[in-house]
Amino acid sequence: MRKLGLIGGISWAATESYYRMINSETQRRSGPACSPPLVIESLNFCDLARLSTDEQWAHATSVLTDSARRLEAAGATALLICANSMYKVADQVQAGISIPIINIVDPVGRAMKAAGIKTAALLGTRNVMSEKWYRQRIVGHGVSLAPIDEATVTMVDRIIYDELMQGRVEKSSERELKTLITKWDQQDVDAVALASTELSMLVDTEANVLPIFDSTRLHALEGVAWILGDTP
Repeated sequence: MRKLGLIGGISWAATESYYRMINSETQRRSGPACSPPLVIESLNFCDLARLSTDEQWAHATSVLTDSARRLEAAGATALLICANSMYKVADQVQAGISIPIINIVDPVGRAMKAAGIKTAALLGTRNVMSEKWYRQRIVGHGVSLAPIDEATVTMVDRIIYDELMQGRVEKSSERELKTLITKWDQQDVDAVALASTELSMLVDTEANVLPIFDSTRLHALEGVAWILGDTP
C-alpha cells in the first residue's frame, strides 16, 4: 500500500469522516485486518475559515503549502486536502511540492457524467457555490449547474460554518435542506452535488428525491484507489 497524506482540521468533523471512510473502504477491499497507511496533519481552522480577501487567501496558500511539505517529508506519496473550499488554491499548493494533490472536484464531475446527469445543483460554502473556479471545473466534465440565489447561498453557508463545522446537526437545518432539494426536483435539476465535506452529516445521501453526489465519499474513494495502487 502507498502512504496517503491528509490535510485536515478544516473542519475536524470532515476529517473524522475521511478517516472513517478511507479505513472502512480499505478494509472492505483488502481484508478485515487491513488498515491504510495514513499521515494526517490537523490545522487550526481559525486561520482558514470564511476567507474573502486576497491577503487571506495568500495566507491560506502558505499554511497549506507548509502542511503539504511536512506531509511529503513524512512519507506521503499523494495528498488529499479535506475541504472543498481550499481547492481554490490547490494549484499554488501543488507547485510547492513534488507529490500529487488529488483534486476533490474531478471525482464529483466524473461520477455525475458517468451517471448521465445533465444538470446539477451545487451545495457548499459561499466561495464554492458562487465563484467560477469550482463551477467551471464541474462544467468541464459536461455537467451544467443550476443557478443559485443569494438567499440559498447565505443559508447553506451559515449551516456549514455555524453548525456542521462545529459538529452540530440541527433538525431545523435538515428540514431547510430537504425543502430546498425538493424544490430543485421540481425545477428539472437531475442531481445534487454536496460540495462541502460536512454536508453528508445532514443530507441523506442514499434516500432522497434526487441523486446525491457526496464529494467527501467520492474523494475518500479516490484516496483509497491511490493507496491500493489502482491509479498511477
